[in-house]
Amino acid sequence: MDLPLEAKAVLDSMVNIDAQLNELTFKEAEISKLFTKAHPAYRTLLEKRQALEDEKSKLNGRVTAMPKTQQEIVRLTRDVESGQQVYMQLLNKQQELKITEASTVGDVRIVDPAIAQPGVLKPKTALIILGSIILCLMLSVVGVLLRSLFNRGIESPLALEEHGISVYASIPLSEWQKARDNVQTIKGVKRYKQSQLLAVGNPTDLAIEAVRSLRTSLHFAMMQARNNVLMLTGVSPSIGKTFVCANLAAVISQTNKRVLLIDCDMRKGYTHELLGTNNVNGLSEILIGKGDISSSAKPTSIPHFDLIPRGQVPPNPSELLMSERFGELIAWASSHYDLVLIDTPPILAVTDAAIVGRHVGTTLMVARYAVNTLKEVETSLSRFEQNGIQVKGVILNSIFRRASGYQDYGYYEYEYTSDAK
Repeated sequence: MDLPLEAKAVLDSMVNIDAQLNELTFKEAEISKLFTKAHPAYRTLLEKRQALEDEKSKLNGRVTAMPKTQQEIVRLTRDVESGQQVYMQLLNKQQELKITEASTVGDVRIVDPAIAQPGVLKPKTALIILGSIILCLMLSVVGVLLRSLFNRGIESPLALEEHGISVYASIPLSEWQKARDNVQTIKGVKRYKQSQLLAVGNPTDLAIEAVRSLRTSLHFAMMQARNNVLMLTGVSPSIGKTFVCANLAAVISQTNKRVLLIDCDMRKGYTHELLGTNNVNGLSEILIGKGDISSSAKPTSIPHFDLIPRGQVPPNPSELLMSERFGELIAWASSHYDLVLIDTPPILAVTDAAIVGRHVGTTLMVARYAVNTLKEVETSLSRFEQNGIQVKGVILNSIFRRASGYQDYGYYEYEYTSDAK
């Protein structure tokens, strides 16, 4: 049926608009996978679609003004032509997808087909155990090598003697004392609370036998000394210097000699705790003039053994030790006791030991087995030499059994005790 020119023009415009709307529908499906509706490209598409919808509404208004017969003809004709265009578009898309699929090369391929094993798969236990043993052995060897590489601690008195350093005593680690000490850590410093002195609690311990040997060596070493004052200092903190000092004073007092122990470590000294005395009227009070020298010595539970504790911690310990008051204290102690034993801080930490050393006749230095290095000992001796102080020798403390068992230095092999009756 022929349509008037106006109706035909409207029909063509509507079919064209439907085709464009269908095309925009396909584009929107693709662009929605890449962008959100706020993206400029997506917004442009929506604006174009809205413009086509507005144009379509205007054309529908013109169709409504036509006679009913022409309206029906236009509607049916538009549906047919729009359907044909949609069909052609879908057909074109199908062809495009087929071409794309045919041109795509996959990146996965079968190298070998899977083959089922006839037997049951299970872990090879023997191989795993053997591999674990080998790995553990290798790790153990590496650990030993690393330990020997980084730990250069003194492991033999011979290491000191080969460098011309005299070793006055090698004191083994006391397991008896270690088991009974109630160690508390206060600001990084080990404190021994209510610990029984080894020389009293277990006088037959190997460590005390070594201290007795040191007592004998000191008897001859101090014969030519300018006074009866002995200073024990250490290489570094936490090496057992106070333990050696207190037990040495105890074993010497057991020979009916009057011994005075002065705790010159006014920073961290704890000899009064170890010996169970108070800290009142100590060294710091004496040096600032608040305490009387003649009444400063405190008796301990051991006969002939007195102690001057460190006192309250002063702000300037080194300056107090350089005062004339300290020289007066040493002179008084030397005239009233058979032996004056001074416990000082470690030389590598502070200079107190170098100051005290000018007042004493004999100086010994404590080093810890497998902890202090030969370099530390040599540096400590050099510090004393620079201050005109001669160190008689070194006491190697806390020697313990090695797993290999080749370093025992006689004490473990030659333990000698009385028969029980």
